[in-house]
Amino acid sequence: MLMKALVVILVLILVYMIFFKKSREKELSKNSETKKNEKIDDIMVECPSCKTFVSKKEGILSNGQYFCSKECLSNRG
Repeated sequence: MLMKALVVILVLILVYMIFFKKSREKELSKNSETKKNEKIDDIMVECPSCKTFVSKKEGILSNGQYFCSKECLSNRG
C-alpha cells in the first residue's frame, strides 16, 4: 500500500515537471524577448545655446530647434 502511494506521488511530480515547468520556461523566455525588443522612444538633442543635451520630450521647441530652458531660448543669439 505504501509503495503504491509513493509511485503515485512520483508520477504526479513527474507530470508536474513535464507540463508546468515547460510552460513556465516558455513564458519567461517570451517575457525576456519582449523586453529586448522595447524601443526607446525619446531622443536626446543638443541645445544650440549652451550645448547641453536635453530630451525631446522635455525640451522647448522653437524654430525647429530644441532648447533646454527658457533662459537658453531667450539667449539664442
